[in-house]
Amino acid sequence: MTFLCYPKCSTCQKAKAFLEANALPYQLRDISLQHPTQDELRTWQKQSGLPLRKFFNTSGLKYRELALKDRLHTMSEEEQLALLATDGMLVKRPILVHDDGILLGFREEAWRTALL
Repeated sequence: MTFLCYPKCSTCQKAKAFLEANALPYQLRDISLQHPTQDELRTWQKQSGLPLRKFFNTSGLKYRELALKDRLHTMSEEEQLALLATDGMLVKRPILVHDDGILLGFREEAWRTALL
């Protein structure tokens, strides 16, 4: 499993604690240092079945700075993917890539159902 997170994020810290408490092995990837690529994001979006807009960190500073709330609906999917790939802080986190799919954000019950 690959666990993409921002180490200073409290939600990511909770997700990491969940993985460790349940002895689930993972590879840690700091999303701020190793941004997801366009190809990764495209693949994850297809695997998850979620709309691409769900991959944006709507509560982040960068999202607000770029006024994406008003701009996203005018951008093509390729433009959105390209933008997401430029800055890991634009991407909703944590992301857990595992054999059976993708978990986006941390909701303990959903992770428990998917992983245990």
